[in-house]
Amino acid sequence: MESQTANFNHLQAAHCENGVTTALLAHYGVHKLTEPLVFGIGSGLFYIQLPFMKVNGGPAISFRTMPGLIFKRTCKSLGIPVTRKKYRSHEKAMAELDERLRAGKPTACQVGVFYLTYFPKEYRFHFNAHNLIVVDKRDDNYIISDPIMEGLVSLNSYELERVRFAKGAFAPRGQMYYPGDNLKEATDEQLRQAIITGIKRNCRDMLHIPGNFGGVSGIAYTGKQIKKWKEKLGDQKARSYLAQLVRMQEEIGTGGGGFRFIYGAFLQQARQYLHMDELLDLSKQFTAAGDKWRDAAIQASGIYKGRLTTQADYDNMGDRLIEISALEKQAFQQLKALIKKAK
Repeated sequence: MESQTANFNHLQAAHCENGVTTALLAHYGVHKLTEPLVFGIGSGLFYIQLPFMKVNGGPAISFRTMPGLIFKRTCKSLGIPVTRKKYRSHEKAMAELDERLRAGKPTACQVGVFYLTYFPKEYRFHFNAHNLIVVDKRDDNYIISDPIMEGLVSLNSYELERVRFAKGAFAPRGQMYYPGDNLKEATDEQLRQAIITGIKRNCRDMLHIPGNFGGVSGIAYTGKQIKKWKEKLGDQKARSYLAQLVRMQEEIGTGGGGFRFIYGAFLQQARQYLHMDELLDLSKQFTAAGDKWRDAAIQASGIYKGRLTTQADYDNMGDRLIEISALEKQAFQQLKALIKKAK
């Protein structure tokens, strides 16, 4: 049992699904992937504000693709078989996980964050799209590789079952997933084609998603909405909406500014496989967009903490997002034109 844990290399990552995908595939034999490559191949960069939906009483905003897609797309691009299971029965969900662990097979799970006992209390939100790897079981304790944590952590059986069956939006329903066994290392040509596919899909999602509330158009949509919040909602609710925006961007794992930095790193690493020097300049553009997202978060924090209170402050915040929208639109248009040249 000890060797099973010792043989697993825990990876601390900027985002949970990136980290789970990278660490799990490495354990089963695919070692060339990095967190940025996984994020780019999986077309993880996204933006949407769902206008008729609320999360925790605030706007439903996401900076990422649907949970599970990064893992699914990365594996599909590299020809890796995937098994994904959801359960009605708590007992069956725990028994099948235990069976895999007895066979020495670390397994990924989608869980809710709110009852993760090893998380600091300020990071526990009702967010059900968190990913982790269950590495081993010792007595009643499960050894967990959570990419957000510095090292391995543990949950007892009651705690793990509780987070696997958290209620609410994106309820995980005991979901566990894993790749096939004894995978072959990815070839450079496989990675090259996977990168091209991932970039083309990400350009499509950010430039051509229907409607005005997704992709780069969605960022501008939110900016315009912010300018109306103070008058429409009143100070207290408008401030809580901005707090929600920052929470989704910086804390919950949907990754606003941080995702732009990861995508910039992806384009740098993609250059090794595509041999296109223009990717370095595009990488800098996405990094600059990430900086502007971080600056916008500081502006939003000033408003919801009561330091900035005027309509001009809300207008400033909205204008920042409209500017980011234009920057990302330009970067994705250039990237779309460039990737058409790749064979």
